Amino acid sequence: MNELGLDARRKTFVFAAVVEIGTGLVLMLDPAIVARLLLGVELSGVGPVLGRCFGIALLALGLACWPSRQRAEGGSPAFRAMLTYNALIALYLAYLGTVGRMAALLLWPAVALHAVVALLLFWDGVRSLNV
Repeated sequence: MNELGLDARRKTFVFAAVVEIGTGLVLMLDPAIVARLLLGVELSGVGPVLGRCFGIALLALGLACWPSRQRAEGGSPAFRAMLTYNALIALYLAYLGTVGRMAALLLWPAVALHAVVALLLFWDGVRSLNV
């Protein structure tokens, strides 16, 4: 892969990692605000506890996928983790918005964001196979 391709991959990874780290931190601090802005629901019972657990997981994913100075390969565990997460969370959030009829201000922008990141990562992975 040429330097331009590596730079694009690094930028995509940094963007995805920053989004997940930021979301994880907000979930750890106030999971109720994320539930209101994303799904338009209030949390009760164990909801805040699970929201904070999800926040910790997103923080860890973002930190684990932060690109290193070493050459990142399309088959790396961090690449696969970030691609899998973004593809599946886009599908699940879209499911919640359609079938589950849960939606608020940030749901569809979040679906679009995760779908675009997943597509960029997928496209970059396919390109790296062809080089």
